[in-house]
Amino acid sequence: MKLLMVLMLAALPLLCYAGSGCQLLEDVVAKTLDPEVSVPEFQQYVQKFTDSEAAENAVGELKQCFLNQSNETLQNFDLMMETVYNSYWCEPF
Repeated sequence: MKLLMVLMLAALPLLCYAGSGCQLLEDVVAKTLDPEVSVPEFQQYVQKFTDSEAAENAVGELKQCFLNQSNETLQNFDLMMETVYNSYWCEPF
């Protein structure tokens, strides 16, 4: 989860830029949080964004990390994403 938090903090400017108006980002987040989406399905979905085997493996590990979480944690993460989208810092974008 520490790696996940580092990745989220690094992606914060991208999230603010995209805002909740970026359907692609929202779809990727939704598939990340969906426990019904398997690791291979998720890797296939984001394949156009991975340019190496290492990146594909990292995407698989990220999805597996979310699969290991409880439903409550997944709901809290979704709430965090909505909070970021609607935050004061993202408002100008």
